[in-house]
Amino acid sequence: MGPDRIDAERHGMRAAVAVCVGLALSALPMACASSDGPGTTVVPEPTVSPATSVVPGVSLAPDAVARTERSMRGQRYCEVLLVDVVDGAGVAEVFNTWPLNDCPEGEWRALDAGAIAAANGTSIALLNGPRYWLMNSIDKADRSQMTTETFGDLEMIRQATVDIGPVASAAVPYQPRPVDRRAAFVFDAGETVFELTAPDGRRFVMQTWSQMVDPALAEADLAGLGGRLQLPPGWSFGSRVLEADLVLDTTGETAQVLQDDLRNSYSLVPA
Repeated sequence: MGPDRIDAERHGMRAAVAVCVGLALSALPMACASSDGPGTTVVPEPTVSPATSVVPGVSLAPDAVARTERSMRGQRYCEVLLVDVVDGAGVAEVFNTWPLNDCPEGEWRALDAGAIAAANGTSIALLNGPRYWLMNSIDKADRSQMTTETFGDLEMIRQATVDIGPVASAAVPYQPRPVDRRAAFVFDAGETVFELTAPDGRRFVMQTWSQMVDPALAEADLAGLGGRLQLPPGWSFGSRVLEADLVLDTTGETAQVLQDDLRNSYSLVPA
């Protein structure tokens, strides 16, 4: 096998891993790189939970504690995923800036995914963000054993280990994927939510919006996405004001998550 063929297969593996990480998590764009070279792709977001108190391994600064005491909606965050690939299957450790900081732009743009992968001895590092929450709070089933890591000048909390599985499948918009996140997402009464409705009547509520495809996308723009999204036949987009709290409780079951073609992410609303 020649060097060109080996390089092509290595590049294909990096792309496939990045895609499948997205499927395994929850739908957000990222920049990625392996320890032997950079690349770009889109992947979804893992679940995270704001800490409501100091937990083992984490010492929250006063401003971080204050952030946990107000609504998450509209708050900015970023993530780093460290992905190991063995025999075509991947496992990712997920680190999230919330609530330690709001992922300042300068510090975020200074991160080097290739250098992070090399420094941590992992196959690939994925840089996910910036993204913005739409739920008001998250209740995570297990808050124990949370530790921190610093990437560049950004401190992050280790939130999850994700078993990606085989990396050969392709990610496509509007395709629900199972996510084991052990969390409940809460949207407060009186808030506006944005939803996709599938041909069979299933509804998916937007949980975060992304600026990776459209850097100028703001919360005020979300109601008009129906005219921008390339919806599959039979799908529709809409918004509504909640008359009561909407709780997506997947603490005891697998969530179903998809992304639209702007890489905003959505969770299935239980029947």
